[in-house]
This record gives sequence, structure tokens and C-alpha cells, in this order.
Amino acid sequence: MAVSVKICGLTEAAGLAAAVDAGARYVGFVFFPKSPRHVSPGVAAALAAQVPLGVAKVGLFVNPDDAALDAVLARVPLDLIQLHGAETPARVAEVKARSGLPVMKAVGVAEPQDLDALWDYGLVADMLLIDAKPPKEAVLPGGNGLAFDWRLLAGRQILKPWLLAGGLTPENVHEAIRLTRAPGVDVSSGVESAPGVKDPERIRSFIARATAPVL
Repeated sequence: MAVSVKICGLTEAAGLAAAVDAGARYVGFVFFPKSPRHVSPGVAAALAAQVPLGVAKVGLFVNPDDAALDAVLARVPLDLIQLHGAETPARVAEVKARSGLPVMKAVGVAEPQDLDALWDYGLVADMLLIDAKPPKEAVLPGGNGLAFDWRLLAGRQILKPWLLAGGLTPENVHEAIRLTRAPGVDVSSGVESAPGVKDPERIRSFIARATAPVL
């Protein structure tokens, strides 16, 4: 099983280069002002220009209105939109139609019944991202460094291609893949030296361990 890796929350060239050189399949830019990983369309456009063909450029949005989406898409050549808020399946379909781009919807999981949403979103999204549900008091919908019980996904059939996220690090990603058989993984805070600052060595280590054979 070839596992694909997404390095999210990139803000500078060094982290981006490390992700690309190590074999990341997706690189993510965050367009959410409350996040320490937030980048402006101008910064994202400059970084996107350094991404080679074959690596997908992902824009992460949280409950964006049409104006916010249009402002980014006018400047940044994204390949995939990631919706990480409380967007409904209908809104996911609207964003996909308006942008003309594939959409990945994040679904937060803390307990078994949270997995039910995977079906509804799977009917409209092109991909799913299964993340740890943030605490009620959390400011950020993701990137909190929290994991959920990965055993909830063991043996589960999921309608669309998906990535596992939430609390992944170079130290635990191989076990997470072994337990869930995830076809892809997404990491942000787990490869940082400080909030919003990617550590190239941790990126390389994460991708190496994520793509190592799983027995």
C-alpha cells in the first residue's frame, strides 16, 4: 500500500522544499486568520510557484464565504480545496461547483457516532480528511495536535479517498497507519519546532516513516 502524505500549514520556503524533496503528495496553505499558520494570498502564491508538477497544492478554509474563496483563487493556483469548518454537505457541493476544483472535507471524530458524517460528506466531496474533533473551547478546528482513538477506523469501508489527521508525529504515524490502514496521512503541528514553524528534519522523518512498509 503506497501511503500519500500531506504536509499542511506551510508558511515558508524551507518547509515547503523539505516536504517536496521528501516526497509529499500534497502541500497545504492555511487561509484562516486565527491560525498561527495563516498565510496571505500573496505569500501562498509565491510558495505555490515553487511547487513542482505532481504535488497538489491544497488551500485550507474554515467556513469561507464566496468572497473569501474568490479572493484566494484569483491569486493562488490551487489544485484542491480543503473545507475544515462546519460546512454542510450542500455547502461543499456549492464550493465545488463555484470553484471548479475538487473539494476535500474534514470530519472531526471523537466517538463512534461521529463517523456517520463520513457517508453524507462522501456523497459530495472528492476526498475526506478524518481528524480529531477539537475541544469545545478550541479556537482552531484543526492543528491542535490531538489524536482520536484510531481503532474506530479499523476495518471500516470509506466511500471516498481519505487522509488520517490529528495528533500525528514522526513517532506515531507508522502505528497509526498500521491500525487504520489509512491510504494517506496529514500532518501540521506534529512536524513543527514552534507553532507555524516547520522543522525540515521532522518533515523528512515523518514522510520516511509514513511511507515505510506496513506489515
